Amino acid sequence: MYLNCHTYYSLRFGTFSEVELLELASQYGCSSIALTDINNTSACLNFCRKAQEFNIKPVVGIDFRNGAAQKFVGIAKNNQGFYELNSLSASYNHNNITVPNRAPELKNSVIIYPFETVLEENVTHFKSYEYIGVSVNELRKLPFTKYINFKDKLVIQQQVTLRNKKDFNAHRLLRAIDKNTLLSKLDKAEECNPTDIMWPLSELKQAYAQYPYIWENTKHLFEQCSIVFAFGENRVAQNQQTYLGSKKEDVKYLKQLCYNNLAKRYSNPSHKVKQRLKTELETIEAMDFVSYFLINYDIISYAKSKGYIHVGRGSGANSIVAYIIGITNVDPIELDLYFERFINPYRASPPDFDIDFSWKDREDITQYIFKRFNHVALLATYNTFKYRAVVRELGKVFGLPKEEIDRLAAEKQSTKPLDTMASLVVKYGKLIQGFPNYVSVHSCGILILQKPVHYYSTTNMPPKGFPTVQFDMIIAEDAGIFKFDILGQRGLAKIKEALEIIKYNQPQAPPIDINQIETFKKDPNINALLKNGRAIGAYYVESPAMRGLMQKLQTQDYLGLVAASSIIRPGVSSSGMKQEFIKRQRYPETRSQANPKLLEIMPETYGIMVYQEDVLKVANQFADLTLGEADVLRRGMSGKFRSRAEFNAVEQKFIANCKAKGYTQELTLTVWNQIKSFAGYAFAKGHSASYAVESYQSLFLKCYYPLEFMVAVLNNGGGFYSAEHYIHEAKMCGASIQPPCINTSQFENRIQHKTIYLGLGYLKSLEKIVIKRLLTERNFNGAYKSLDDLIDRVPISIEQLTILIRSNALRFTGQPKTELLWQAIFKCNANKAKTPQAKLFKPQQKQFTLPTLKTTAIEEAYDQMELLGFPLCSYFQLINEKLQPHIKAKQLKQFNNKKVLLYGSLVNTRFHKTSQGKRIRFCTFIDQEGQYFDTVHFTKVVEKYPIHGLGVYACYGKVTADFDFYSLDITWSRKLQIIPDPRG
Repeated sequence: MYLNCHTYYSLRFGTFSEVELLELASQYGCSSIALTDINNTSACLNFCRKAQEFNIKPVVGIDFRNGAAQKFVGIAKNNQGFYELNSLSASYNHNNITVPNRAPELKNSVIIYPFETVLEENVTHFKSYEYIGVSVNELRKLPFTKYINFKDKLVIQQQVTLRNKKDFNAHRLLRAIDKNTLLSKLDKAEECNPTDIMWPLSELKQAYAQYPYIWENTKHLFEQCSIVFAFGENRVAQNQQTYLGSKKEDVKYLKQLCYNNLAKRYSNPSHKVKQRLKTELETIEAMDFVSYFLINYDIISYAKSKGYIHVGRGSGANSIVAYIIGITNVDPIELDLYFERFINPYRASPPDFDIDFSWKDREDITQYIFKRFNHVALLATYNTFKYRAVVRELGKVFGLPKEEIDRLAAEKQSTKPLDTMASLVVKYGKLIQGFPNYVSVHSCGILILQKPVHYYSTTNMPPKGFPTVQFDMIIAEDAGIFKFDILGQRGLAKIKEALEIIKYNQPQAPPIDINQIETFKKDPNINALLKNGRAIGAYYVESPAMRGLMQKLQTQDYLGLVAASSIIRPGVSSSGMKQEFIKRQRYPETRSQANPKLLEIMPETYGIMVYQEDVLKVANQFADLTLGEADVLRRGMSGKFRSRAEFNAVEQKFIANCKAKGYTQELTLTVWNQIKSFAGYAFAKGHSASYAVESYQSLFLKCYYPLEFMVAVLNNGGGFYSAEHYIHEAKMCGASIQPPCINTSQFENRIQHKTIYLGLGYLKSLEKIVIKRLLTERNFNGAYKSLDDLIDRVPISIEQLTILIRSNALRFTGQPKTELLWQAIFKCNANKAKTPQAKLFKPQQKQFTLPTLKTTAIEEAYDQMELLGFPLCSYFQLINEKLQPHIKAKQLKQFNNKKVLLYGSLVNTRFHKTSQGKRIRFCTFIDQEGQYFDTVHFTKVVEKYPIHGLGVYACYGKVTADFDFYSLDITWSRKLQIIPDPRG
């Protein structure tokens, strides 16, 4: 009998979840309740799903409000009514329209106006589907109004937002956060009433005993409503069902695509290839996934028509069908990919296709999908109140000073006593911690549906400009809605731009087919980059951890890189199996130490679980679990399960089966703990292989066109390292680096032969509008001839002109910077050249005679550090100390187990927590010769010898070897002083 119930998806208003609402309703004897969150339907699908467990009939709707002011409540009579309400809400959301006082005509919904609003507006006419909602408190006023005679229009509207006083406190805090005001100044109109609670059904009926017709009207209204969605085992796929309009035509088309393209992938297909293809096509058809494959194929075909590079990964990369029709570039036969990983009879969801595009191309791909298909929306995700956000928000609400808020936010585990106000922040923070704060856009999920989007949810229109539903991936899959993953990454943008740069910088170079993966895999020069840790700039293989791992593994082929891509993940690492894998890879005689059964199941990885498929194989072949049960384990590891009990049941069966097969408890628990340690971090093998393909494309460019590739890396935001380090790498590859120049630079970096001109965009304080004027004028009227010519042609302030001169962007004049600065000051002041308006006639510039003023290399470096963020010289050229006797990075091998001193310029530093919660620091340096060395700073020295930013450090410690990879265990470190700026 409750028509107006809120959950915490009434954002910054409600105080408990949809499941807690159902628990409350069940406890109070309700057989049916209506969920009506404020301008939001995030909880509706899960509310309908969970209501079955409580034997409660779900009714859904929307509480339409402007801020906290309720205008009306819409209740869906049926699924079509839910569609109407969602469409209405979306029209307000998308167009930023305030909710009107009266609802438009709706055929399958009921509209309830709050009693106070009706009274205030003196409404006298109501349509057949419109009602007046009266709360328990408002019953006292009802007899004294004319609406006592509107007997057929009165219904119960006892709003449910709270359960108790604690909820009311949480509600007031949420309202203060939402209004960005002190709690003491929160307007009462922004709050709900403390009486907005659920009553036991018997007490509610007693409250309306004098007005039995109100009870009957409400009961009749509930009887009219029925909303039906199928979930779990009963769900029906809601994605677009066909591609060509007919399932029969879809099957015919998919087969045609496969057999027409078979020869492109396999010039002489073996029986194994043909059989695998036949089996997959039959399974895809039987499981009704044909349209899913064809829609992905359509998206890829559009991308190829535009010249976009893509990577198809995810479990779908295990499919030979996906490989043949071009969704992926991973050959499942070559890699012996496990067919059941992406499709098996127990899997109700389609395989995952994570399709990566360049970050520059992704929006166009998304726009194409919205235009190409009928019912499309982005998937949502919820941003929740985390500890620090709660502390910061409540700190402001309680009026704490910023310093106190910062301290509280930083000291989550602090045992220090708190003052009264700080204690309140922490205490009340626990009330709202974990609540949804706002609905955001999923990083890559797109829904392509059979029915209109508003059949399932209302939509927001975020800044990206694409309609976005209000539910997340978990409930979407429960309802049979499966996302298409369209991602943007910079690695592909680097490849695409590098190819463009090569065309203009080396026009004589032969055409490059970047998809010649088979050739790249076998190239010894490319593989040498992996083996020697020289893959800086290449996607996924450039980080210090990957660089070290590949040197330990001596990775020099495609399969080795595929394994490395998964071994680096925390799941394999934390189980201790990474070290074991390296040992068995490097020393074949140790492979016999593997359990014979596991070695039989996973010969390629020496009996060690490395990929997600390995979990399926071990669960199925080692512990005799069915593939369906094995898939529960796999999904559980990825956090994609609804039922922890189901996962635990499979664990118990795993252990029981192992015991029945005669395995020792030690072996059983060892294998199970390896499975558990994956914890969602292990990759599917096809996923790793997809990354490896992209890595080989990048490595080809790095190997044979290093300068053009490094420019593309810099132009696309770099990667793991700073721009400064990629510039260093370009120097190591033979480039000459020039600071920005107004006659040769663009906004981004550009290359001429072997000279890289840094882009004007690197100049931190140079305004974009000034860069645009400079480049537009240069493009139309040619290079600038002098300072006078620049001032005459481009409106520019003395502040912006100073940045250009100090960065040496006018060095083509041949005049020293200091002289140019004085000339600029005199000329700009003389001509008042601060207006953005270009001059109609060229003015006569005054000439000034100045003494010769030189700029030193140290002054130049300091200007670069200020304006670019880094010097173009080495930090070793700036140190103000004499170096002590030391070794170079290349000599580490000669001093194994000995203590040595190295000097290094810091490249990267990162922390790691031990199992005891203590911190260890890992650093990467380059020595005077530009060669890398790595250091480990154990707990005893982390705090004693801190690392304070970029610069040169003296590093003293013991040389250690880990599978022939040498690093330094730090005893002490110290940052060297640099020469001060002579200008003071």
